[in-house]
Amino acid sequence: MKVTVTKDAPIVTISVNRAEVRNAIDRETAELLAQAFRDFEEDDDLKVAVLAGQGGQFGAGADLKSIARGERLRFEETGDSPLGPIRMRLSKPVIAAVQGYAVAGGMALALWCDMRVMEKTATFGMFDRRYGVPMLGAVTVNLPRLIGLSRAMDLILTGRAVDAEEAFHIGLANRLTEAGEGLVAAQDLAREIASFPWECVVNDRKALLDAMDMTSELGQRNEFRLGMEVFDGGIAKEGAGQFAAGQGRHGKFE
Repeated sequence: MKVTVTKDAPIVTISVNRAEVRNAIDRETAELLAQAFRDFEEDDDLKVAVLAGQGGQFGAGADLKSIARGERLRFEETGDSPLGPIRMRLSKPVIAAVQGYAVAGGMALALWCDMRVMEKTATFGMFDRRYGVPMLGAVTVNLPRLIGLSRAMDLILTGRAVDAEEAFHIGLANRLTEAGEGLVAAQDLAREIASFPWECVVNDRKALLDAMDMTSELGQRNEFRLGMEVFDGGIAKEGAGQFAAGQGRHGKFE
């Protein structure tokens, strides 16, 4: 199977399983990835997904060898991306476990995720710059939102390699781990996020993503509306009671 799905509720790990081609994405793999994330979105037992690659690599992007043989990705303006799930707007978080190379479309998949846990030996890079392959994975949308226009322009125009230290420095990676520890660290982070009061996590995440396409005024109104849904549901009152009882004082949590 080109994509494996391992459920360990409340998290799921979705992995590209094409180590022989550094987890490059052909059309079947893209379709399987998209379906795996649709299934995750619809499964109420699952709260956070981890996206990974098997065989020590995150992903080399589109399978250019299959394209050279005449096999085509899904090149449609609407619907699924040529790389699978990238156009999806999920209601739940996804964390990338980045090891080895996450380049070209592999980097695009990592950018689509909410957070990136990166091994210190891993590498980002829009290497498709070298082969005349255009940006088709929302890179020109997602990358500047993560690291700013100037740095995004640098990485897109040059296609240069970005090591883990630089990725962390510019905000491309959220966490760094030693080699071989990235997947477990991403799964631990997923479980931590899944352990928090869930309606609040989901609504705060939604407010943050919605605000990217809103004016400041509309974003604040949207945040207030989503926040009041949580308050009215009683979760915030329960949390306030826990704090009043001493939990979390001085930043110390069990």
